[in-house]
Amino acid sequence: MDIIYIRELKIDTVIGIYGWERQIKQTVVFDIEMATDISQAAATDSIEHTLNYKAVAKRLIDFVSSSDFQLVETLIEQVAEIILTEFSVPWVRVQLNKRGALRGARDVGIIIERGTKP
Repeated sequence: MDIIYIRELKIDTVIGIYGWERQIKQTVVFDIEMATDISQAAATDSIEHTLNYKAVAKRLIDFVSSSDFQLVETLIEQVAEIILTEFSVPWVRVQLNKRGALRGARDVGIIIERGTKP
């Protein structure tokens, strides 16, 4: 199994349960690992034979920036589902970081794994 990853993808969105959070956009930060097989892409040197991380990032930026979930749990599940279904990835690990959400802590967030590791 090979892993293509995206680190510190920062996206502004409406997220949170408090009234003031519903009025502003906050930055959430994603770290994403996606299982794939890069052997055909390596052999052909062709983007068509690999997982296009730019396309993944663009899709997530479009989705997350226009979303307005209350819970980060809902947002992260939706992000994982998009990656699994739209990009035919068998396994994904997504970390969502909502920096500044907890006074006294640098970060707070969630890490999930979905799908089946090959």
